[in-house]
Amino acid sequence: MPEQTQTIAVEGMTCAACARRIERVLGKLEGVSEVAVNYATEKATVVYEPQSVRLTTIRDAIDKAGYKAIRPDQANSVEEQRKRKEKAIKTMWVKFIVSACFALPLLYIAMVPMLTFWVQLPYPQFLIPMQNPLPYAILELLLVAPCVGVGYRFYVVGIKALLNKSPNMDTLIAIGTGAAILFSLYSTIRIIQGDHMAVDALYYESAGVIITLILLGKTLEAVSKGRTGEAVKRLMGLAPKTAIILVKGEEKKVAIEEVEPGDTIIVKPGESIPVDGVVTNGQSAIDESMLTGESMPVAKQVGSMVYAASINTTGSIEFMATKVGNDTALAQIVRLVEEAQGSKAPIAQLADVVSGYFVPIVCSIALLAAAIWFVVKGGDVRFALTIFISVLVIACPCALGLATPTAIMVGTGRGAEAGILIKSGEALEIACKLNTVVLDKTGTITEGKPEVVSVECASDFNSINGCEPESASGVSDNPLVSARMTNDNAESASGVSDSIANANGACDNMVNANGACASTLNVSAEKSSAELLRLAASLERHSEHPIAKAVVSYYASTVAQTDFLSVKNFCANVGEGVEGYIDDKHVRIGRGVQIFVNDNYIGKITVSDKPKTTSRDAIAALQAMDIEVVMITGDNRQTAERIAAEVGISKVLAEVLPQGKADAIKELQSDGRKVAMVGDGINDAPALVQADVGIAIGSGTDVAIESANVVLVKSDLGDVATAIELSRRTIRTIKQNLFWAFGYNVIGIPIAAGILHIFGGPLLNPMLAAAAMSLSSVSVLTNALRLKRYSVRKR
Repeated sequence: MPEQTQTIAVEGMTCAACARRIERVLGKLEGVSEVAVNYATEKATVVYEPQSVRLTTIRDAIDKAGYKAIRPDQANSVEEQRKRKEKAIKTMWVKFIVSACFALPLLYIAMVPMLTFWVQLPYPQFLIPMQNPLPYAILELLLVAPCVGVGYRFYVVGIKALLNKSPNMDTLIAIGTGAAILFSLYSTIRIIQGDHMAVDALYYESAGVIITLILLGKTLEAVSKGRTGEAVKRLMGLAPKTAIILVKGEEKKVAIEEVEPGDTIIVKPGESIPVDGVVTNGQSAIDESMLTGESMPVAKQVGSMVYAASINTTGSIEFMATKVGNDTALAQIVRLVEEAQGSKAPIAQLADVVSGYFVPIVCSIALLAAAIWFVVKGGDVRFALTIFISVLVIACPCALGLATPTAIMVGTGRGAEAGILIKSGEALEIACKLNTVVLDKTGTITEGKPEVVSVECASDFNSINGCEPESASGVSDNPLVSARMTNDNAESASGVSDSIANANGACDNMVNANGACASTLNVSAEKSSAELLRLAASLERHSEHPIAKAVVSYYASTVAQTDFLSVKNFCANVGEGVEGYIDDKHVRIGRGVQIFVNDNYIGKITVSDKPKTTSRDAIAALQAMDIEVVMITGDNRQTAERIAAEVGISKVLAEVLPQGKADAIKELQSDGRKVAMVGDGINDAPALVQADVGIAIGSGTDVAIESANVVLVKSDLGDVATAIELSRRTIRTIKQNLFWAFGYNVIGIPIAAGILHIFGGPLLNPMLAAAAMSLSSVSVLTNALRLKRYSVRKR
C-alpha cells in the first residue's frame, strides 16, 4: 500500500517549540516518514504507511504529547472550525479581562509607594508597606491568586513540557512567574515571622502583570492569526448551504451535502451556484469573480460549465451536477491554498532549528546570568532573581515561529483572491529569485484559436493527382478559398498536437489501404484549392490539435460541411504530423501544414493564431522587473519571430519538439538562471517540471495540474508578473519578520541579563520584559498582515 498524506488540526500549541515537539514525537513512530507542523495554521501534515501505523495512533501520540488532535468530523466542518476559533478567542479575552481586573490594582498598590517622591496619589494608610508590611503582602497575594488561576495553563503545559524534556514558551513563563511567586511567598513568611524588611523582596505584582500581559499578547496573536487565514475562510464560506433540485419534475430544497452527480439543479437570478455542473436549460451571465478574480460576468448557455460559489446574475438556469463536495473547483482551490499555507519555505529552516533549542538555551542563560550577578552583588538574591525572571520572560520563541508561516498564509491567501494559486512556500520563495520566464506560444501568448488565412497549391498540384493543369493563377474561383493570401500576420503552424490523444509516435505498422474511394483525388482545375482543403480536412479531422480543428472548421464552413474523404490507417506522429491513406494514396501533412501525396508536395495551408490583446503589456511588465522573457514553440522560426516581434520578445526558441522543451529549460538553467516555464500544464508538463517554477495557465477546473507550482485561474498572462511581484513582497516580509524576531531576542536577552547595568545603565524590570515579549509576536503578525493591502496591478 502506498504512503498516504494526512493533515491533522492540532490545538494547544503556544509557540514554535511546541510544533517542534510534535514533529519529534510523530517522527519517532514506526511507519511515519515525514512530519511538518505549522504553528501558524495549527496543523500537522503527516506522511505515513497505513500498513505500519494507523491514523488513530498518530492522533493519540499528539494527545499524549500534551496537545489535542481534532477529529475529522470536527475538522472538516467550516462552521465547526469557525465556532471553535471564536470560542477560543472569546475565552482568551475573558481570561485577560479577569486577570487585568486584579493585576491593575495589584500594580497600583505595589508601585505607588515607590512614586511618592515624584507624585502624590491616593493610597490607603493601612497598606503603606514599611508601616504595615503584612496587610500589604497578604493583599498582594490575594490579588495575584486570580491572575495565576486564569493563567493556570502556562503552568500545566509548561511543567508537563519540562518533564517531557521539551520545554516551550509556557515553560519559560511558568518558571519565571513561578520563581517570583515562590520567592514572594518565602518573603511573606519572613514578614509573618517579624522580618519587616522582607517586604522589599515581594514580586507578586511582577508575576500578576507578566501573566496579564502575556494573556493579552496571546489573545492579540490569536486574533491576528485568524486574520491571516481570512482568505481561505472566505473561499470556504462562499458555497451555499442548500440547493434546489428537480425530483420527478418538482423542486425540492436539500442540504448541499445531499446533492449527487447527475442531479438537475435550478438556480434563479441572484442565487449562488451550489456545485459544479453543465447547463442543460436556460441562459444567464455568471459572476465568477470569487474564483477567478475576473469582475465581468461570463455568459452561459446550454453546454456551458458552471462552478460552485459563482453567482447567477440574470436569467434562471438548470444544470446537471458533475462535481460535488471535495471535487468542485472551489474545493480544489481551497485545498491548494491550505496546502501552500501549511508548507514550509526553505528560508524558515534556520528559524525551525533555532526554535528547537531556543528554550533550553534561554533557561541556561537565565541561570548563568543570575548566578554571576548573585556572586557579583555579594549574595543579593533579589537582584539575581530579577535577572533570572527578566531573561526568562523576555525571550520569545513565538516570534520565530510566526515569522515565516504568517507571511506565507497572507501572501498565498491574497494570491488566491486574485486568481493566483501558489502551491507551496518553496515555490513562493523561488519565484522571487526568477530572472528568466519562458512562455509557450500557443494558448499562452496567442489566443490558442488558430484560423486558416490562406490555401496555396503547388504548381504541379493537378499533374501529381493525374488531373488537367490548373489555370495560370492557380487560384480557385471560390473567393473564400484563395490560392494565396499575403498576410504579414499569417502563422505557419505545425498542425500537430503535442498531446494528440491517438498518437502512437510512429507509423511503422502502416500498410497500403485496400478498397479506397473511387477517383476522389481527381479534381477539375478550377477546384484545386477546394480539393486541397478537402484532402487536408479529411485527414486532420482525426486529430485533436487546435490547428487540425481550424482546418476542418474552415473546410466545413467554406466548402462543404460533411463531404469528407474516407481515411484508412490514420497515424499521428507527435511533433511531426499526421498521415493516412486516401484512395490508395499515401497522404501526409507535415510541419507547417504542408501536404504531400505519395511524398510529392502538393501545397500548404497557412494558419494564423493571433496574440492575445494583453500579451504585449504583460511581457513589458515582466521586462520592467528585469526579467528576460523567452518564447518557446514548435513552429518554424520565421513564424515564431514574427509573433515574438509583435509582443516585444527578442529571444525565441523555435522548432522545439515537445520532448525538447525540458532540455531547452535545462540549458537555460545551466547558465545559472532561475527559470519559470509558463504553459498550459498538459503539453508542456516535462518543461513545467524541469523549470525552477512551473506556471500553468488554465481555468479554475485545472487547479489540480500536478506539474505546475503556480496556477493562474484567469488564464491572464499578466498574472505571471503579479505572481512574481507578490512572491517578492512576501519573501521581503518574511525577511523583515525574521530580522525582527532574531534581532529582538539577540538584543533583548542580553539587556535582560544586565549587560546595560555593567556600564552603569538601568536594570530591566520583568514587567517591561513581559510587555516587550508580547509586543514582539504581535509586531510580526501585524507586519505580515500588511500584505493584505497589496493591490493587484492594474493594466
